[in-house]
Amino acid sequence: MLDREGFRPNVGIVLLNSRNQVFWGKRLRTHSWQFPQGGIKHGESPEQAMYRELHEEVGLRPEHVEIVARTRDWLRYEVPPHFIRRDARGHYRGQKQIWYLLRLVGRDSDMNLRATDHPEFDAWRWNDYWVPLELVIEFKRNVYELALTELARYLPRPAHHNRYLRAGMRERRHQGERQGGGVCPPTEPSPG
Repeated sequence: MLDREGFRPNVGIVLLNSRNQVFWGKRLRTHSWQFPQGGIKHGESPEQAMYRELHEEVGLRPEHVEIVARTRDWLRYEVPPHFIRRDARGHYRGQKQIWYLLRLVGRDSDMNLRATDHPEFDAWRWNDYWVPLELVIEFKRNVYELALTELARYLPRPAHHNRYLRAGMRERRHQGERQGGGVCPPTEPSPG
């Protein structure tokens, strides 16, 4: 199912753990790493496709995640001609994607890369939010950067954030008392 411009509707998934690290999957039998993604089938909404792809590629069900945010508009990338099947050349240009930011509310053990007969990944790990884009196939890098930048403002504070913030405030208070000064308010990290 292509749009008039030759782009296939698709979803991308940024899956967070409680420390705001992201699921980073190694594509089957390659050295490329990426986020889960997949096509939207005829009659599916982007959200339905996201849940289907999440199960097919990572083995998670809707009860294992919560939706934090999604991109406002479609993000597009063109596929270089040498990656396009010969029979699709001329009318297929690439993918247009809606990206979802999800929070894992289940456990790591709920993930199963072999949930279907056609796995996409043969390994995975938690990675810092700003993934190393040089590991992503070149023609997808710009879309990854756009998606991560747009979704970064919705990053929930990690569970341990407040504990460190309080510890830092106590330390600054003690330093201020020792130096005879006041307490500096804690600074918030910028979202993006």
